[in-house]
Amino acid sequence: MRAHPVARIGAQAGHSGVRGGRLGADALEASEDPMNDSSEYTPPKVWTWESENGGAFAKINRPIAGPTHEAPLPVGKHPLQLYSLATPNGVKVTVMLEELLALGHAGAEYDAHLIKINEGDQFGSGFVDINPNSKIPALVDHGGEAPVRVFESGAILMYLAEKFGALLPGGSAARAECLSWLFWQMGSGPYLGGGFGHFYSYAPTKMKYCIDRFAMEVKRQLDVLDRRLADHRYIAGDTYTIADIAIWPWYGVLVLGKLYDAGEFLDTGSYTHLNRWTHEIAERLAVKRGKMVNRAWGDPSEQLHERHDASDFQDQTEAAKAKRAGDS
Repeated sequence: MRAHPVARIGAQAGHSGVRGGRLGADALEASEDPMNDSSEYTPPKVWTWESENGGAFAKINRPIAGPTHEAPLPVGKHPLQLYSLATPNGVKVTVMLEELLALGHAGAEYDAHLIKINEGDQFGSGFVDINPNSKIPALVDHGGEAPVRVFESGAILMYLAEKFGALLPGGSAARAECLSWLFWQMGSGPYLGGGFGHFYSYAPTKMKYCIDRFAMEVKRQLDVLDRRLADHRYIAGDTYTIADIAIWPWYGVLVLGKLYDAGEFLDTGSYTHLNRWTHEIAERLAVKRGKMVNRAWGDPSEQLHERHDASDFQDQTEAAKAKRAGDS
């Protein structure tokens, strides 16, 4: 259950304002309520960083780039080395790798190392070397003459699709459609995550304007997907592609009610075609595996902190069963 209910989308009954040159009582109450901050903010001429500005992740966010500490990255036995966490962006890549393995591409075997972003692992010198933007996921391919670094989840999906010749259609029209939807997600996702998700779940106070603004945009995005999927089995057409892999960890998980606990608030169940697609993708074995990798929270049976071999999934399942038996 959420600690505080948030306002419904849309206008509320009544309003606050100036009455007879004086601030009305309702406006005064709203201004004193930290969950409904309606006070105006006048930006200073020059912004300065207040490190303790509240909110989730406040202690690790900063306005400068570069490493904060020396920390070389581990390197496993496979050419593909992934450094990530099972956020929606991280899940894109682990699902992609598991899908490639399911298609028989043995060269897609990989080591997945856990990057604990809440502890600042992404600011270690080794991670910054492969992603100067200090965001997960990041991939290093040691399979050629020299290591190749790839960062940004969309770039990683394209790199792997082209490397293995899979999950990205050939032909200019089909390829363009797939890439258009891939980049749709890259451009739209921040409105869902950094916009709606931040103000709905992580901000220190609940601000109606911010929540309404981004809820409206997310609802519009859900409608875009629902309309598209009314006439197509998958996002880019009749074939499962990297477009589906990019979009599902954000919008599919949102529809399932597992992102920001916002399914009811956004009425995600009303998007019939998007729900059909969401549940179909969720049943894919590669998706079930991919969303476990680098997951370090929730049900222990759904966590695989690091992945170095396909047998790790079975080992983890057996360990979770043994733990449940011991707790009972």
